[in-house]
Amino acid sequence: MVDLSVRIGSVTLANPVMPGSGTLAEGLADVFDLGRLGAIVTKTITPDLRRGTLPPRLVEYRDATLFAIGIPSLGPDYYLKKTVPFFARFPTPLVASVSADTVEDFARIAARLDVPEIAAIEANISCPNLRAHGRAFGMDPVATRDVITAMKAATTRPVWAKLTPNVGDIAGFARITEEAGADAVIVANAFLGMAIDPETREPRLGNVMGGLTGPALKPLILRMVHQCAEVVSIPVIGCGGISDWSDVVEYMLAGATATQIGTATFVTPTAMPRAIEGLEAYCRRHGITRIAELIGAMRPRGGVPTAAIDPVPAKVSA
Repeated sequence: MVDLSVRIGSVTLANPVMPGSGTLAEGLADVFDLGRLGAIVTKTITPDLRRGTLPPRLVEYRDATLFAIGIPSLGPDYYLKKTVPFFARFPTPLVASVSADTVEDFARIAARLDVPEIAAIEANISCPNLRAHGRAFGMDPVATRDVITAMKAATTRPVWAKLTPNVGDIAGFARITEEAGADAVIVANAFLGMAIDPETREPRLGNVMGGLTGPALKPLILRMVHQCAEVVSIPVIGCGGISDWSDVVEYMLAGATATQIGTATFVTPTAMPRAIEGLEAYCRRHGITRIAELIGAMRPRGGVPTAAIDPVPAKVSA
């Protein structure tokens, strides 16, 4: 019997697979049993009502997708009356993802969602701070600290900080969230990008810029997960380019405790349950009884730690 369970602070997941926020809707319950997931992460909501960005909202590439959705939201009242009851009927931890324009609004919505049905709150700090001329909270170390500190003071629910990859030192931001009291860190949100139609010379997205996601991003975010896991003691959740069980294993070996699957679900609605099945088969094949044994278990290449290899000076020709 393979034990696929992992722990994210005080929250126990039956397995390390959950959806990325905004990629799981109620309709998937007609496709597979949502109770099989490690956790259910719902679409990010905001304190106010939002329609989202103007279309067009996505550009497809061979191995990536550029999105500009704009976090359309029906607000916390609708979320608590409709969304939470729907997902609470599954024996799976429910994670609420939230975003806001100010630190105070982050705290207010966290307090509003402090209910028993919600297992944890994901702080989507990759959003613009209206008091910092639109700069994303997650790109400002002070704003990042302030948001997590305020949310922790406002709720008894665990707070997971979702980082943006659009920074120079993401490991430094992971440390900041840990120091501010975050119970876990999610690495990472989408890369900021844009596309232009050469015929019309117009942006392909209605919002001009959007978030790039998909398999092409996995090597970049896998590296970030490894860097963050080396400097924090709280669990790291990998998110970016994960399509199947082998990607989940890679992220866990790099130091992730759990993972989020996003874009792959749009292509293959059963990507998550297939990944869970693949993980169990992988563990059986390798004689692994507890999948948690994989966390941070990457082996040195050739059995020699990289730090133990003396660099060879390059020869400089005259």
